[in-house]
Parts: sequence; structure tokens; C-alpha cells
Amino acid sequence: MRRLVLSAVLCAVTLGCGSWSRVGSGGEPTPTESFTRVLNSTQFYQRLGRLAAGDPLPFVGTVAFAAGPADSVIGILGLSLENRALAFQREGNVFVARYRVSLSFKRAGAPSVDVAREEVVRVPGFQETLRSDESVLFQQVLRLLPGAYNVSVTVRDVGSTSESRAQADYTATSFGPGSTSAPILSYQATGRGALAQPLNIVLNPRGSVGYGSDTLLAYIEGYNYTRPVTVPFKVIDEQEHVIHQDELRFRGGQEVESQVIRLSPDSVSLGELRLVVGAGNAEQKVSALVSFTQAWVVTNFDEMLDLLRFFGHDEQVSAMRKAPPSERARMWRDFYAATDPNAVTPENEALNQYFSRIAQANQRFTDEGVPGWRTDRGEVYISLGPPDEVIENSPGTTANRILRWGYINLRLELFFRDESGFGRLRLLPSSRADYERTLARARRQG
Repeated sequence: MRRLVLSAVLCAVTLGCGSWSRVGSGGEPTPTESFTRVLNSTQFYQRLGRLAAGDPLPFVGTVAFAAGPADSVIGILGLSLENRALAFQREGNVFVARYRVSLSFKRAGAPSVDVAREEVVRVPGFQETLRSDESVLFQQVLRLLPGAYNVSVTVRDVGSTSESRAQADYTATSFGPGSTSAPILSYQATGRGALAQPLNIVLNPRGSVGYGSDTLLAYIEGYNYTRPVTVPFKVIDEQEHVIHQDELRFRGGQEVESQVIRLSPDSVSLGELRLVVGAGNAEQKVSALVSFTQAWVVTNFDEMLDLLRFFGHDEQVSAMRKAPPSERARMWRDFYAATDPNAVTPENEALNQYFSRIAQANQRFTDEGVPGWRTDRGEVYISLGPPDEVIENSPGTTANRILRWGYINLRLELFFRDESGFGRLRLLPSSRADYERTLARARRQG
């Protein structure tokens, strides 16, 4: 379960529903684009308009707006953090981490709105401290005036003093009679009937949903309609296809009317989505993301299967590659569950480690003219992890270059040689055989 750190009482409600499926094809992200998303999800979330920061303390956040009393606007800032980024200390029977959030809303010609809070995260076991999924949610509600704001957020780990910062520009719209809020991506939402009532909502800061399993929830408010009105609603994919359209029906006669749209991604619904309410000058929109998991932004099914080439489980990967689109979501869920070494946690630790090694290999092995994970060294590194020993015969040269990697616990020595003189290190045939035997044995032993 996610840990919720909120400034309001929250509860769940079902106000409306919808379903959709993708139509059309073509224009899928290139393999290079998809791989870039895996390695730099921070940059991708920033492109979606999120507050996103990378190491040493990665987080993703967003700001949503709704109408407040009189001419004010309610601003809700939500942040998504990972336990593994925080420094936990054992306190009695639990593990505790503390972090501090400092945020600032700056508007030209007006004093900034600043808030600082320190929060505590408690988890029952050490394994929970290593979670790399969205395990901590922070939320702050503010009362603002309409206008354009530069929002900056700094998150600091009290236990290690590491911190990261992000900023982005947002506009707090003036919500007049007959207007709607933008779709607010959330996990839970409680409708209200008056502007003076609190807005009880749990934001989905990443605005993301898991492929083939989760449901994307969008909360929408309509303000001061004097009569029954229908407002268009549509979902647009990365290729600019309208994949779902409907109408929101407001009865009128109330200060606030609220609706919830639930979108259930099907087996081919991957990538960035735009949720649009209204039309013309009244249009309000937000971007969402359908990905395999929140830990890695991969939105192309074939690209995901290609990235799994060194993961093992070749029969299941091959079956998914041959599967019809209607079966892919189910097969991915089965694959995710079958390869998860710890079913108690919501994440798949084996896949997280695998993708982490892909990223590390791509950063380490940059001298062969191809992505590092596609080199022989990358393959070994991803499959077996970093070597215990690295010895090179002629450092700094390419001619007759020989590299020896040693894995002490595996009792394995591997030799890479640049036979062409162009810097392309290849496993010697005997080392390739030793590597494959060792890898097969390690996989059998789990």
C-alpha cells in the first residue's frame, strides 16, 4: 500500500464511469525514443508538464486546480516518492525516514506563497525501505488567486541531507459560471456541492496507470450551470487519434457538480494520452501515461520484449511476441507475476534490477559505437551483475586489446578481445561457452 501524507480527510467514491479502446495504428515511438524513456523517465515526465527531479532524491509531482470561494482558486500539489531514495533508521520494531518538502508558488507582482513541511515515513520491515515504486505520497492544499505561477519544490532527506529540486509553470484558471475544471488525475475523490466545502482528493502525481491492469481515474468539476448542459469529453493518443469520446452531463442549479471518469486501458493502450474536457476556448486538458509500470516508462510492447532479451524466461517472452493484441495484457500480467521474486510487495524486484543494470551498462560501455547494453560486456553485466575483478592488458589502446572479468563466487573468468582493432570487444568463443553454462546454472538455482 502507498503511504499517504495529506492535508485533508480523504475517502473514495464512484461518481461515474467510462471505458475505451485504441483505434488506428502507426506512428509508434522509435526504439531509440522508447529506450530513452526507460533511462530518463524524469525528462519524460517533465515533458508531460510534471514537476520531476532525478537523483539523488527522485520525485514526480503535479499541481491541479479547482474553484474556491469567491474569486479564489484551490491549488493541490502532489508528490510521488520512492522509499529507496530515503535514509531509513531502525527505531524499535520499525524503520523510520524523515523528509522535508519546501514549496513556493510565485506570481508576478505578488508575494510568493511558501510552505515547508517535514514528514515521517514508517515501514515495518527492511524490505519495505528498498521499494522503488511509488511508495510515498505527499500532498498540500493551497488557497490562491487566479494567475500564472512558477512553482518550485525542493525535497530534502533529513537523514542523509541529499535533496532534489524541480520547477514548472502552471496557470490557476479563473472558474466562472458555466466552466469546468481540467480533468484531475487521482486515486480517490469525493464530490462536493458547494465552493466553500473542502476538496477531498488523493492526486495521482505521475498521472500514470499500469498496462493491462489498473484503472485511470479523472475527477472533473462543473461550476454554476443554470440549466442542464452536456460537455464533450475525449481521449487522444500519441498519434492524435481520438480513442474515446463521450459527453459529461451536468444537471444545473448547483454551485459545484462533480463527475469521475474511469478509463480502463486495454491490451494495446500504451503511451501518452490527453484527456480533454470542453471545446474551443473552454477546453481544459491534462496528459496521462499508460506504461508497463511506474518504475520504467516503456510504452511500446515490442520494444519491451526486445529489452527483455537478456532477462531469461525466453519461452514466455517468445509467446508474448507471437500473441494477438487481445491476449497481450493478460500474458503480461501472468509474466509479471511469474517473474516476481517477492509477491508480497507490489513491485517486481527482478525486473527492477534488470532495468537498473541496463541503464548502468548503457552508461559504462560507451566506447563501441552502439548502446552499451547491446555490447557483449553489456550482456554479461546485465545477466550476472558487475564483475569482482577487471584486468586489461593494454589500457588506453585498441589494437589486440584483451579484457579479463572475474566473478569470484561464480568461479568464472571471461575474456573479451578486440579482434578488429575498432574498439569492439567480443567474448572469446571459449568464454562465451563458459558464460552461457554459468548463466544457465545460476537461473536453474534461482
